[in-house]
Amino acid sequence: MIRNERDVRQEQALDIAQKMAAAARTAPKGKGVDIVECAVVDGDDLERLACEMERISEEKGHAFFLRDAGNIRACQCALVVGTREKAQGLDCGHCGYPTCGSRAEGVPCAINSVDVGIAVGAACSKACDFRVDTRVMFSAGLAAQRLCLLGEGVRQVYAIPVSISSKSPFFDRR
Repeated sequence: MIRNERDVRQEQALDIAQKMAAAARTAPKGKGVDIVECAVVDGDDLERLACEMERISEEKGHAFFLRDAGNIRACQCALVVGTREKAQGLDCGHCGYPTCGSRAEGVPCAINSVDVGIAVGAACSKACDFRVDTRVMFSAGLAAQRLCLLGEGVRQVYAIPVSISSKSPFFDRR
């Protein structure tokens, strides 16, 4: 049997994105508390994500959401990573409040933010192992958050689109 690389790109991208999710899952978490959520998005849901990015662009007037929506359409899939809110009870003040109890509603626990960053970094490192093209996108993450792709209450969502092509769609962007 001959399997042309062009015929298995989608399958390969999904496999790599799933490995990226595993890397995000196993990344170190503050106090060992796992509040990170992640999922792989493809097919019709990838198009829904791009459409939501276009809506946000229109709503907020941010042209880069339109550019990034085009990047989402050019990739095979995307990993989305976010966090559930959980104050870690360290009273560290990194969130800008002296104690966890004095933190204003809606202000994220800084440890949760760090956990998402470490998970995203671990996922990108795994993508690098396979030499696939990726880019961390706040824009696609916000759209994924609005669509509740990771469930209700998941915040600080970032997306990492995965592309297997001869030219990265995430480079030389206008």
